[in-house]
Amino acid sequence: MRAVLDIVIIVLDLYVWLLIASAILSWLIAFNVVNTRNQFVSAVAEFLYRITEPVLAPIRNVLPNFGGLDISPIILILIIMFLERVIMYYIYPNVI
Repeated sequence: MRAVLDIVIIVLDLYVWLLIASAILSWLIAFNVVNTRNQFVSAVAEFLYRITEPVLAPIRNVLPNFGGLDISPIILILIIMFLERVIMYYIYPNVI
């Protein structure tokens, strides 16, 4: 069971890095640093959008409108960090 919890922690950490990459890439696209007409950039952007958007969309629906500021990735990262701490401090020590 501890191996399953270790895998869950690794997947959550990986998802946090995907969220960070998605946010950085969206900034780079918004400021015209990278061009989405490039096939590789377009493929990476599409992958990150498809991976992160299903989880970020409900958070965006709950949050009020902050103009052009999107804090939903920050909220999701805080939720993931909370889940990791709950698993590590409360669930993991009680599993045999």
